[in-house]
Amino acid sequence: MKNLVLFFSLTIFIFSCQNAEDKATMEPLVVAPFEGLDTLATNDWWNRGESRIINMKVERKDVIAFGIYTVSNSTLKLSAQLFPLYPDETREVRLEIKEGDEWKEIQKQIINDIGWSALFRVESWDNSRDIPYRLRHGNEASFEGLIRKDPKDKEEIVLAALSCNSNKDRGPRTHYVNNINHQNPDLIFFAGDQSYDHKEHTAAWLKFGMQFRDIFRGRPCVTIPDDHDIGQGNLWGEYGKTASSSAGSDGGYFYHPEYVKMVERCQTAHLPDPYDPTPIKQAIAVYYTSLMVGDVDFAIIEDRKFKSGPEGKIPQQGPRPDHIRNPEYDPKSIDVEGLELLGHRQLVFLDDWGDRRDGIAMKAVLSQTGFCGGAHLHGTQDNRLHADLDSNGWPQTGRNKALKAIRKANAVHIGGDQHLPTVIQHGIDDWEDGPWAFIVPAIVNNYYSRWWWPEDEKPGENSNDRLPWTGRYLDGFGNKITMHAYANPDARSAAAGYGLIRFDKATDEVTFECWPRAADVTLPDETQLPGWPITVKVNAN
Repeated sequence: MKNLVLFFSLTIFIFSCQNAEDKATMEPLVVAPFEGLDTLATNDWWNRGESRIINMKVERKDVIAFGIYTVSNSTLKLSAQLFPLYPDETREVRLEIKEGDEWKEIQKQIINDIGWSALFRVESWDNSRDIPYRLRHGNEASFEGLIRKDPKDKEEIVLAALSCNSNKDRGPRTHYVNNINHQNPDLIFFAGDQSYDHKEHTAAWLKFGMQFRDIFRGRPCVTIPDDHDIGQGNLWGEYGKTASSSAGSDGGYFYHPEYVKMVERCQTAHLPDPYDPTPIKQAIAVYYTSLMVGDVDFAIIEDRKFKSGPEGKIPQQGPRPDHIRNPEYDPKSIDVEGLELLGHRQLVFLDDWGDRRDGIAMKAVLSQTGFCGGAHLHGTQDNRLHADLDSNGWPQTGRNKALKAIRKANAVHIGGDQHLPTVIQHGIDDWEDGPWAFIVPAIVNNYYSRWWWPEDEKPGENSNDRLPWTGRYLDGFGNKITMHAYANPDARSAAAGYGLIRFDKATDEVTFECWPRAADVTLPDETQLPGWPITVKVNAN
C-alpha cells in the first residue's frame, strides 16, 4: 500500500513539473500594447514571481474574481472580472440567471486579455424583482450574486460611500464588509483610488475586488477611478493630452493611453451609458452619466478629466506648481482666464440633468473630490499649505460654475480623495448660498493624512458646538465655506472609515453619517466620528 501511495505521489509530482514546464513555454495570445505596466497580468504573466499584491495563479475554480453591476433605464450592465487566463483556456464567460430552481444562460461574452474583464449588457431588464445571477467560466469556475429590484417603494434610500484604499494595508476589509452589509444600503459608491499600485492596476483591482466583493455582489455599485488608479500622484486631465511626467502638473495623462483605457474599462464599463460618449484626446473614453436608484437621481461626474493643469499657466507660489506656500499671494492671481474645471461638456450635462424632475424625488452628485480647499495640513502636521491646486477649489471660476449647476439641481455632493472627512456648505456669492457636500473618509488613512487646522485655532462665525473649529471660513483660494464637521487623523480610527448617506424622500432631508473603520454597528451604543450625524434640508439652497 505504501508503495502504491508513493507511486501516485511521484506521478502527480512529475505531472505537475511537466505542466509547469509546459506553461513556462506557452506564448501569450495577446501582447500588451504598453511596456513596463501591468506586468503581473499581461504577456507571459505566469512566468512572473510571486506578487506582493495578490496571488495571480489561483485555482481554476476560483478564476472568476467578481461581478459588479448597475441597472439604468431597464438596462443591466454587469462587468465580469477574472484573474489572468492561460493561453490554452477559453476566453468565454457566461451569464446565467435563476428562474425558480433552475439556472438559465442568457448571454456569453469574450474576456479582454488586457485587464481580464468582460461586459454583459442586457436590455429590457425586469427591475421589479430580485434576480439571482451567476457568472460561469469553463466547467468549474462560478461567481454568484443578486441583481436587486429597484427600491422605489422605500421612503429612505441609503448610499454607502468609500474612497482611498491604500496599499499600506493589504489585509482584508472585514469591518467594512460586516458593517455595510448590516446597514444594508441600496447603492455602493467608491469615489476613487481603489488602486495605489500605480503600474499594476489589474493586480490591485483584483485585490480591491476580493476585499469588497461581498458588499457589491448583491447590490448596485458605482466605481470611478482617480489619480492613483491610472498611475499618477495627481491628475489634471486637460482633455486627455500627454503629461510630461507622472506628477502631471502640466496637465494630461502620463502613462500609455491603452493603460488608462484599461483602468477605466475595468472600473466603469458597468456604469450607465455616458451622457456624451465622444472620446477625448488619445482616444480616452468618458463615463460621466447618471443613475437612478429608488427615485433618487445620482449624477456621476469626472472631476479630473477636463481640469487644467497649473504648471506654466499661473504664477508658481511654492516649491511645486500645485502647492502654494506664499502667505502674501493674491488668490485672484491664479484664477486666470481660460482655465477649466469640469469642462464645458460636463457643465452642459449637469445643466440638463438638473432640469430633469419627472419621477425624481431627490438628487446627488458623485465625484472624486471636493469643491474647496478643505484641509490646512498635508501629509505631516508641519506641512501647512495656503492652497492645494489638486483640490476642486481651483480654478475658482470653474468651481463656482460647478456649484451653481449642483445648486440648480437641489443636489448634495458626495466625494472622497482628501483623506479628511468633512461636511461643508459651500458659499458661491454669499455664505451658505451653495450646496452641501460630504467628503467621506479614507478606507485606510496612513498614506497621506490631512488636517483641518486653522492657523489662528479659532472658530469661524456661526460656529456650532460639536467641534472647536466650525463655522465660516475662507479657504486658500478665497472661497466661502462653512465647516460643520471634520475628523482629523488623530481622532478615532485615525479618521479612517466610510460614509453612509440617507435620503429621506418624504421629508426632503439628507443625513450624513460617518462611521470609523473599527466600529461595530451591530452594537446599540456604537458611535460615529465626533461631529456626525448631520441632517440637512436639500432645498435649503
